[in-house]
Amino acid sequence: MVSEIQAVIQRSQDAWNRGDGTAYGACFTTDATDVTFVGTVYHGGAEIGRAHQVLFDSFLRGTRLNVEIVETRTYGDAVAVVVTRGEVGRGRPKKLGKLATYTLVRESDGEWRIAAVQKTRRKPLMEAVSFRFQPASRPR
Repeated sequence: MVSEIQAVIQRSQDAWNRGDGTAYGACFTTDATDVTFVGTVYHGGAEIGRAHQVLFDSFLRGTRLNVEIVETRTYGDAVAVVVTRGEVGRGRPKKLGKLATYTLVRESDGEWRIAAVQKTRRKPLMEAVSFRFQPASRPR
């Protein structure tokens, strides 16, 4: 089951790297929510795919999505949460500075799809300051 879930993340990355908005959107449920790094909220796989195609044809042309899965947790047979580190750029990034939390669901057709994703830029300096002054706030 975990490999099927991780395969969806890989398919979305592959679609991004091909600049294929339709295939990217197909990784999402019809009522999905995509909260982008800049704070834009898209709803539904069709809208996510359409909007990303516009971006792939302009600002994001030729970019590559690099993703590393940090953890995958399942809740029953039909819900999973996947945390990733990633970065978008024209080459291989030196560091993966963004985090994304994906919620995936197994739909009635048996396929796993992304129901929600929230992307956030990691701020190491702010983390370091916080951990310095409040060491107990450091995660395990």
